[in-house]
Amino acid sequence: MDLKGALAALEADEPQALLGLRESQWIDAKKAAYRLPEPYAVEELSKDVAAFANGGGGVIVIGVATRPDRGTEVLDQIVGVDPATVTVDQIRKQIRQRITPSVLGVRIGWSGPEDAERVVFIDIPAQPADRLFVVAAPVGKHGAPRADTVAVPVRDGDQTHWLPRTEIQQLLTAGVRASGMPTAQALAALVREAAAEAGATGLRIGEGLPDREREMREAHQQLVAAGLGQPAGEAWSHGRAALQDLQHARAGEPGWVLCLVAGRPPVAVAAPVWQAIVDAGRADAGQDPLAAVGFPVPSAGEGGPWVIEAGAQDVDLDGGSWGAGRLTRSAPAGWRWQPVPRFSLQQGRSAKNWTADQTPQLRMRALVNLPWADPGALEITKPRRQQLEQQLPYSTLAGALTLLSGRRGAQLPAARWERGPFGNTARSVGYTCTVTAPGGSPALKAAAMLALPTTLESTVVACAEIVVEDAAAWAAALGPGWDTRLDLDEVQEVLLSAWETAAELLPAIVGDPTELRWAAPPTTELRLTCEQPAQNGVLPALDTFIDLEPFGPRDGGGRPEMAVTITAAPAMARSQRRNVMRQALVRMAREFGYVDAELELL
Repeated sequence: MDLKGALAALEADEPQALLGLRESQWIDAKKAAYRLPEPYAVEELSKDVAAFANGGGGVIVIGVATRPDRGTEVLDQIVGVDPATVTVDQIRKQIRQRITPSVLGVRIGWSGPEDAERVVFIDIPAQPADRLFVVAAPVGKHGAPRADTVAVPVRDGDQTHWLPRTEIQQLLTAGVRASGMPTAQALAALVREAAAEAGATGLRIGEGLPDREREMREAHQQLVAAGLGQPAGEAWSHGRAALQDLQHARAGEPGWVLCLVAGRPPVAVAAPVWQAIVDAGRADAGQDPLAAVGFPVPSAGEGGPWVIEAGAQDVDLDGGSWGAGRLTRSAPAGWRWQPVPRFSLQQGRSAKNWTADQTPQLRMRALVNLPWADPGALEITKPRRQQLEQQLPYSTLAGALTLLSGRRGAQLPAARWERGPFGNTARSVGYTCTVTAPGGSPALKAAAMLALPTTLESTVVACAEIVVEDAAAWAAALGPGWDTRLDLDEVQEVLLSAWETAAELLPAIVGDPTELRWAAPPTTELRLTCEQPAQNGVLPALDTFIDLEPFGPRDGGGRPEMAVTITAAPAMARSQRRNVMRQALVRMAREFGYVDAELELL
């Protein structure tokens, strides 16, 4: 396999195809990620990339262990890379800042199947033959590199070493012989000319992206009044976006990132805000942060270039795998990403958790998926469990269960909550409250459960529900003359209370949710299901237990189940939650045959 074949395998998410290769002039393997921004790691990264640039190109593969064999290293095992230890933007920035001249066309990407260990690769293409790439002499200490030193790393077979001082002197001598030693006056003139054309960094606006250079220069001119200065590094591309770090026109002010996304007006983002955008998506497994959260989008009515200042309080983002979201700054939690509410019918793997060996006649459930970053650090402590036990009898879920009977003339409070039946451990909680008929048969039941991640489920899952175990037993508990068929208003109150309990009350058992960051968008599933078969063995339709006429006529036969998934922030004001829920129920009704359902009908 040659370099071309290795890159093809990496791009096809097949890093295992590289196993058995020997480190060589064009490939180097690293077991662990560079520990940026530690000085030694920065120097090592710069040396490795510059060496391949000086040696005709190559690829660095991170997350592959090697074994020695006859004097060389053989790529032996995929060990993978923890996404939390790798920031693609940081690697790219260090390469741009630490190597002179800029290495053209460097690509950084992830490779490997989503359900297995993944590797990171740095592809360094062959560079123009008339360029020699240098870095500052390594010191391995904190602080900026010495600007008055130079070192030349070169690739020699499967090794990287520094070009000896004598050879550097010979190269300089050859250059002087060919062009003559420049005078101080000539050198000063060259510096002034370069500064006039490209700024103090020696770079042009858009340099590094020839096909978008004109576009970036025009955007810079339109935004220069906001304080955009000269380039701080070469421009680079990220999907549809063209990006470039810029200095601020005023000394001491934070710099900018000029961002051009196809189909949107250009935007200048203050560097601290840009860093918050990158940090928001950093925990996404298998992707770089911008691929997750996307790029800034203008506010409504913003038709031309705009600026996001360092003091901005919120930023709208879109175009990433997480979908539309908003990054908001608040004290003391700092910046936090939350999704813009949207709806789908996509069902998660936890949709039917906590249903084994149960066949209620009707289940009304809200299940919240909380994909927090670093969930391994979460725990359920005894004091928080006790606090939850005290809160459940006064929760909105208990109130909704009590109200179902109260509206039918019976006082059946949901005051007694018991542990189980799903078991309570250091990683899960579960509580139920049962309303029984005069003979002791269960009629209604409320339940609240939460589970921390397991080997099969990577997110925290919280669930709250009310079930009708036996409508006849419930009728016996109510007294004669009362109809146990629920109207749609009652169902809405149950789902609203269940959602609020699962989204806000239960998550507090692991700490303060506002201090946790997302590794993916949080979702809520609202579900209505009939689970007890009739005498003919067929599950009854939902309208057996719920009056669904407000949705309008149904297209097709009755359904025993309807569900909708909401992507939205778990915590919100009750009025907003009610509005989002109503929109979700209309979407659900239309998708399940009630094509004339309208928000006004609810």
